[in-house]
Amino acid sequence: MQMNDKKHKAGPPRTSGVPIMDAEAIRRALRRIAHEFIREVARIDIETGTIDVAMHRDDVGTRAELPIVHASKLPLPLEHRTIVIVDDVLFTGRTVRAAMDAISSFGRPARIQLAALIDRGHRELPIRADYVGKNLPTATREQIQVRLRNVDREPDGVWLFKE
Repeated sequence: MQMNDKKHKAGPPRTSGVPIMDAEAIRRALRRIAHEFIREVARIDIETGTIDVAMHRDDVGTRAELPIVHASKLPLPLEHRTIVIVDDVLFTGRTVRAAMDAISSFGRPARIQLAALIDRGHRELPIRADYVGKNLPTATREQIQVRLRNVDREPDGVWLFKE
């Protein structure tokens, strides 16, 4: 399941950041993660979906404005399925927890796993990624931005921003 949560996209313009991964490095990391999936689910059709975590976040009541909620589309029923949550940047774990809460409102999967392009540490919850593209320890005040051409209409890349 891919999560819809754009809060980490905000911030300084991409040009002031330190490049961490270019399009080729992202492609290699995603290919490696895909190969890990294939070893586990060979010869199985993989259905995909999206889940909106906006109303399941633990900070929804503290925000100045209510978030825009998008439709979730999941392959149902979830029972007896392994669900893989896919996130671009794993940080505190709170967005992943919100995704698990959102998924549980649709049913009870047999298992939930997590794949992240970037794992930057600093967990506030006992959540870990099963599949990681790149471990990138950061300071809590730093910010990671992932840009993808098909989503952001900018060249693919990952940038580190320091405050």
